[in-house]
Amino acid sequence: MALELRQQLKLAQKLVMTPQLRQAIKLLQLNRLDLTQALQEEIEQNPALEIDRETEAGTEEKDFGLSSTLEPDSSAKEQEITPPVSQKDAMAETNWEEYANTYETQFSFSRERPQEDAPSQFDFISEKPGLSAYLQWQLAHDQLDPDEWEIARNIIGNLNRYGFLETSLDEIVEQVGCVYDDADYVLEVIQELDPPGIAARSVQESLQLQLERLGMEESLAMLIIREHLNLLENRNYKMLTRVTGRKRAEIIEAVDFITENLTPYPGLPYAQEATNYVVPDVYVQKVDGEYVIRLNDDDMPRLKISDYYKTLLESGAASASKESKNYITEKVKNAEWFIKSLHQRQRTIYRVMESILKFQRDFFERGPAHLRPLILRDVAEDIGMHESTISRVTSNKYTHTPQGIYELKFFFSTAIPREGKEALASESIKTRIRTLIQEEDKAKPLSDSALADKLADQDIKIARRTVAKYREQMKIPPVKHRRTPR
Repeated sequence: MALELRQQLKLAQKLVMTPQLRQAIKLLQLNRLDLTQALQEEIEQNPALEIDRETEAGTEEKDFGLSSTLEPDSSAKEQEITPPVSQKDAMAETNWEEYANTYETQFSFSRERPQEDAPSQFDFISEKPGLSAYLQWQLAHDQLDPDEWEIARNIIGNLNRYGFLETSLDEIVEQVGCVYDDADYVLEVIQELDPPGIAARSVQESLQLQLERLGMEESLAMLIIREHLNLLENRNYKMLTRVTGRKRAEIIEAVDFITENLTPYPGLPYAQEATNYVVPDVYVQKVDGEYVIRLNDDDMPRLKISDYYKTLLESGAASASKESKNYITEKVKNAEWFIKSLHQRQRTIYRVMESILKFQRDFFERGPAHLRPLILRDVAEDIGMHESTISRVTSNKYTHTPQGIYELKFFFSTAIPREGKEALASESIKTRIRTLIQEEDKAKPLSDSALADKLADQDIKIARRTVAKYREQMKIPPVKHRRTPR
């Protein structure tokens, strides 16, 4: 078969996303915290976009609320200032002198002492000391030679977030090039440090080290941990009584001591993990018997097109070069599109929340147990948008309701049919299961089969494995781990 070049005419359809559309989609799927960062980055990158300080100062007493989501009049002259996105930037003016007072004492001749509530230099450390730094600080007081210090750093570097040693001594000997006895000695030194149980290789060893620190090597608690840890995990008091030959009261006392005074993961309190804060994107409040939707516009700046760039574009650009004109035009146009995209985002979130409120009114009135089945298509058809748009709006966004703070995805749930009655949402059934478990007898907790029978009495017929799946999704332990003795 011969190879040849040939021209061919082909007609096809494809979706072409303009930069403006991509920007609008990007803003739409951002949550409240990410949106604040995106606004700041856009202001830094686009000189034609700036914060309108004068409008903020002149309208600080007005409550814009939902007016920030209304479409501007298309027949009027195109607005160059964003619709009100916040009432006022409530951040007080920063006194930078207070931040410098702890450093000025080193270089100035002033004898004034810094204020007691002034921040110290330790407040500006970029990384907080963790478990590794804490252990090395304690080892600094031990008389270790350079070779032992190398072994200690290798052991500390192989501790996981729970404080357990993830490697064996043989691997440490191979990595450092030392003898086994030296590695074993340094490991014992580290295991004597605080917190108790550190550098253990299992939960069992960690609990044993903690009991040894308390001088309880011959106690019943040590016997249970050393030989019958599996029975302790299942709280099998009957079998523990049989294998240890002790009375039930003694077993319960030993188990209570273990659970109340020992920790299975000694390094977890020192784990360096950032806290993820949930900031609601929209508020739903009940005022005079009616629900009012208010977007979270706190600390959101008002944006406008720079007056300087508008002047250059209208008059001053006549004598400028072609490159300068194109640059100014592009920046002003990008600023206008960013403002419109931000405005459209606010309006879309409001419309979606309004539709959710209409479908899930029983939830807002009576709680999660009355959540109705709802899918993205229902809301999309209600407000005339595509399902993908609804998915972007509800992803990683939260609403503050009279029932608590919930992710917008929470209101969308599959339907569980009932004979002769209205279908229930799966989240509603999860709430009923959680309520049944909270009200159960702790000495005789309900099994998954018993929970299924309880739900059947409420005309909710689901299989036992479905109950188990919902229970695991709510991170509720099985019946054997919920049983407590009387």
